[in-house]
Amino acid sequence: CVALDILVNNAGIMACPLARTPEGFEAQFATNHLGHFLLAARLAPALAGARHARVVSLSSTGHRLSPVVFEDIHFTERPYHKWRAYGQAKTANALFAVELERRGRDAGITANAVHPGGIMTGLQQHLTHEEMDAMGWFGPDGKPRTGFKTPAQGAATSVWAATAPELAGRGGLYLE
Repeated sequence: CVALDILVNNAGIMACPLARTPEGFEAQFATNHLGHFLLAARLAPALAGARHARVVSLSSTGHRLSPVVFEDIHFTERPYHKWRAYGQAKTANALFAVELERRGRDAGITANAVHPGGIMTGLQQHLTHEEMDAMGWFGPDGKPRTGFKTPAQGAATSVWAATAPELAGRGGLYLE
């Protein structure tokens, strides 16, 4: 088996209109959590083969928007809300890191969740300028407010979580 030292789960969509996978899963939960879970599960033998592997799952302060609603994860019984859907997917990312840390510890796998910070990327493709402005994301000049990061700055926390010597053997953390 090939050894895999680092896995960063970074795929994501945000606040999009209701969409479903062919299996019927709500798209944000499927993309932001289930895809990461499946990838990590399939790579588990390679991660264990590394003996000191790290898994980084990108979460977000969006986790504050919703717990995982296990009774209706895919919004089949309740009205769809794009931000609650995003929030529960990001909560699932954080919980996944905690549980993978617990289950992977004996195999030398550590897992942490990371909030990269606010970054203006294609992630906002489903939001109007007016909606982002109403959330206070833009200053009077129409530019992103101070505090938003560049993509490179946003990636820094993930890279640190994946490589920092001070995190060797430390997992189950939420880093921002």
